[in-house]
Amino acid sequence: MISDKKKRTAEIIRRLKKAYPDAHCALNHTNPFELLIATILSAQCTDVQVNIVTANLFRKYRGPQDFIKVSQEELEHDIRSIGFFRSKAKNIQAASKRLLEVYGGEVPRTMEDVTSLAGAGRKTANVVLGNAFGIASGVVVDTHVSRLSQRLGITKEKTPEKIEKDLEVLVPKNEWVMFSHWLIFHGRQICKARKPLCTQCLLADICPSYKLFVT
Repeated sequence: MISDKKKRTAEIIRRLKKAYPDAHCALNHTNPFELLIATILSAQCTDVQVNIVTANLFRKYRGPQDFIKVSQEELEHDIRSIGFFRSKAKNIQAASKRLLEVYGGEVPRTMEDVTSLAGAGRKTANVVLGNAFGIASGVVVDTHVSRLSQRLGITKEKTPEKIEKDLEVLVPKNEWVMFSHWLIFHGRQICKARKPLCTQCLLADICPSYKLFVT
C-alpha cells in the first residue's frame, strides 16, 4: 500500500490511463452548445437516457435561437422522458436567451460566464470547458468520481465542492479533464456502486477499500 496520497494518486492515474486509453465524455455532442444542453439535461439522469433524447433534440434544435422560438410546453414535450424535464426546459430556454443576448450565441469560455447561465453549475461548467475547449477549470465530480475518490482513499470529503478541492491538489492540472473520465469508466466497468468487482480491479493492491469488499 502506498501511504503517500500524492504518490498513490500518481500510480492510480498511471494505471487507469493505460487501462482506458479511449476514455471520453459519454454525452454525445458535435459542438460546445450541444454539450452544454446535454450536460444540463444530465443532472440526476443517466448519460444513456440523455443521448437517447438528444439524438432527436439536436436534429430539431440546431442552436440557441431554435430553443427560444418554441413554447416551454413544446420543449417540455421534447424532453419529457428526462427527469425534472419542466425545470430543465425552463433553464435551457433561459440559458439560450442569455447566450444570444450576452455572448453572441456562443458558449463562453470561463467558469464565471458559464455558471451565469441558467441550469449550469460548477460541474456543468467543468464538463463544458474541459471537453469542448480543453480548458482545465477544475475536476468534474459526479457520482462515480465521488465514490471512487472516497474508496481509493484520495479524499474523505462528502460534498462535490470539497472533493474537487482535494483532487485539484493531488491530480496534476494537465490531467484534470481526463482524470474524471478514467474514474467514470472504471466506476462503470469495475468499481460499481453496489457490487464492486474488486478481484478484477487493477487498483486492488493500492486500494484501502479492497478488504472491505473482499473477505
